Amino acid sequence: MSYGVDKRGERYGQPRMNPSMSRRDVGSLNASSPFLHLPRSAWLASNRSAFAIPDGYPVTTGHALVVTHRPIRDWWEATAEERADVLALVDEVRALLDAEHAPDGYNVGFNAGAAAGQTVDHLHVHVIPRYDGDVADPRGGVRHVIPGKGNYLA
Repeated sequence: MSYGVDKRGERYGQPRMNPSMSRRDVGSLNASSPFLHLPRSAWLASNRSAFAIPDGYPVTTGHALVVTHRPIRDWWEATAEERADVLALVDEVRALLDAEHAPDGYNVGFNAGAAAGQTVDHLHVHVIPRYDGDVADPRGGVRHVIPGKGNYLA
C-alpha cells in the first residue's frame, strides 16, 4: 500500500483506529483490509458501526460498499447492533444513489468465505444499482453466481 495525501490534505494508506476497534482487531486484519486505510473523505456516509464507500472496481455506475468499522470477516461475526447499523446504512446509501443515479433496481449482498468469492477478509455489503438494459436478461439476479443456474425461468 502506498502512502499519500488526498485532495483534502488527509493522509491515506496508513492504519487508523475506529472507535469500535481494539488494537488486537487492527493488528489481525490490518494488513489484509484495504478499507482500514481509506481516509474519511472517501466515505459516502457512516454511522456508529459502519461506513459506505464507492466500490474500487464497480460493476455498475454507483456501486458502493457498506463496511463495518470493526474488522470482522463476515456477517455471522457481526453483533446484532452491527447488523442493524449495516442495514440502516444500506438504506441510506440507496437513497443517495437514487438521488444521484436514479437506477431501476438493486442487487444487495455479501460474499462470505473464499468459496463464495470473498476476496477481502473484512465484512462489506455490496449495494449495486441496476439499470434497464445493463444485461440482456437480468432474470435470476444473484443466482448467476453459478454459471448456468441464473435463469431457471427459461
